Amino acid sequence: MPERLRVLAGDCTVSERGDRTRTYRGRVVVLVKPDNTTLVHDADGYQPVAWLTRAESVVVEGNGDGFTVTAHEGSRQLRVVAEEATASRGLPVTEAGVPVGTCPEDGGPLIRSRGDVTCLDCEQRWGLPAGASVTESTCEDCGLPKIRVERGEPFHLCLDPSCDPLVEAVRDRFDRVWDCPDCGSDLTVQSAPGRVFLGCDDYPDCETTFSLPAGVVVGECDCGLPTFETPTGVRCLDGTCEHAG
Repeated sequence: MPERLRVLAGDCTVSERGDRTRTYRGRVVVLVKPDNTTLVHDADGYQPVAWLTRAESVVVEGNGDGFTVTAHEGSRQLRVVAEEATASRGLPVTEAGVPVGTCPEDGGPLIRSRGDVTCLDCEQRWGLPAGASVTESTCEDCGLPKIRVERGEPFHLCLDPSCDPLVEAVRDRFDRVWDCPDCGSDLTVQSAPGRVFLGCDDYPDCETTFSLPAGVVVGECDCGLPTFETPTGVRCLDGTCEHAG
């Protein structure tokens, strides 16, 4: 279920203590977000008159006649006391993001936000590889959107990594294509959580590894390793290579 945003309104006395001590009185709206960020808004402008970001604790007390909101963060305190309450509700909220499709499980909207794709209804979440973009195509097997991700060349894969693993696609294309510059053994495609990389086949005798950058192979460096066109420019697979650039 979505997290809840607490919305309270009324004729309130608002007091701040800590770095500064101030007191206000007015008909205001108090928002308590799921992460305990507490905001007090009046009728003027877009900025709250008082706030406490990600408070350590928030206590809401009261009934239909009045309420008290007390938020603490270290030595800082924000306290709102309603002399007269006009509203007090808990509303379902989710993060907002760019629409990228429809969830095949429940038909809910899929959004991209902070490097993840999330269904607003069932709240299932899929992480995106670094540099990946969500395409308009859908997976024929599960119905999720397909993503485009560059690791040496562009790969078009299912959003769900269990359906279409990135490491398998990269392995099919680049496993044992290049030699280890330190010992001459093959560089094999390997993976760790959230990462696809090349490692020497002679491990543990040789511990050479290279992260595969988000980009496409465009040539060969003077050191013998491939060069990649990335969002920040052309670079050698070995980010410390003295021949790069």
